[in-house]
Formats: sequence, C-alpha cells, structure tokens
Amino acid sequence: MTNSPVTIRGYRPTDHAALHEICIRTGHVGEDASDRFKDPAILPAIFAEPYAELEPELVFVADDGERVLGYIVGTADSTRFFAEFRERWLPTVAERFPAPVGEPADADEHLRHLLHHAELMLVPEIAAEFPAHLHIDLLPPGQGRGLGRRLMTAFLDALRERGVPGVHLGMNPANTRARAFYDRLGFVPLRQVDPTHHLGMRLG
Repeated sequence: MTNSPVTIRGYRPTDHAALHEICIRTGHVGEDASDRFKDPAILPAIFAEPYAELEPELVFVADDGERVLGYIVGTADSTRFFAEFRERWLPTVAERFPAPVGEPADADEHLRHLLHHAELMLVPEIAAEFPAHLHIDLLPPGQGRGLGRRLMTAFLDALRERGVPGVHLGMNPANTRARAFYDRLGFVPLRQVDPTHHLGMRLG
C-alpha cells in the first residue's frame, strides 16, 4: 500500500484508462467485478466514461503521483445529462454493447438494457429538488485515508460554485460501508426502492 501524498485534481484525458479500470475493479458492491460479466467494460461505459466525455469539469481524481487511486464523477443537471447520454454518448458504444432482444436474461443483458435506456436511472421527482448526481469509487489502496471525503468536497464545492441546489446518488443497499460514508457526510434517505436506494443532500 502506498502512503505517498495524494492530490485531488481535475480530470485529464490521460486519466481515461484509470477511470475505466477503477470502475470495473469496484463495480460489485465496491469489490472487483472483472469476472462477473462477459464484458465488464460495460460498467465504465455506463457509470464513468460518459461523465468524463459529457461533463469533464465535474470529474475529480485522487492521484498519488504514480497512479490514480479513485475518482468522483457526476453532473450538475441529471435531466440534461441523460438526454445528452442518449444523443451523444450512446451512439459511440451501442455497437459494442447492443441492446438485448426481448427481456434481459442475465446480468450482462440487464446492463446492456440500462445502457440503451439510461434515462431509467432518472427519478424526476428527485431530480427536481436534487438535480445533480454522482458516482464515487476508490481502489483498496486509497480507502481509509480520507480520500473519499476529499473527492466529495471538491465535487460539492464545484456544484455550489454553479449554484446547484442539491445532489443525489443511488446505491446498492448491500453496500453498508458506502452507506455509512454517505451518512457521515450528511446525505439523507430520499427513496428506498430495491435494488437502488437514493440519498440526497441540499447544497444551499
């Protein structure tokens, strides 16, 4: 485990591979998802890469000088983001990850269905009050070092500078460690419907 000083900084295009890898290695309730999908690259295609493409100014990474240990990605306006996801991002990945024919039959097909219908992640009544949303992931060497809080601070400060009134996130309720982290930061429950629980924070 490295103990080198870690810098929280804005995203650079050269960080793309790190976002891709970290998203996969933390993609199963915070654990490695590499062997859980036929093509685990679909995880960053949904939950990391489109943010770097569509709203890179709201992507921050934790960099120890040798590698990126974690990231936070998000958007200031979820309604706009999912519209742009369909119009600008989906055409770039649709051929690699085609929509399933009929009802999704396994975990891979469920994710491909979500990729082609990412707007299903938008909850209008939540986005009306908490328009921003985020995803945050840290590799094990970056955990327990306060980096999650530092990443969140950078992201939330950027939202406040834009006058965003609130932010939300969706999480797997099985990830109790993440839930404790969000509780400590001041996120509160908004809507609890398995398999996703939504938490929110007002920024005003």
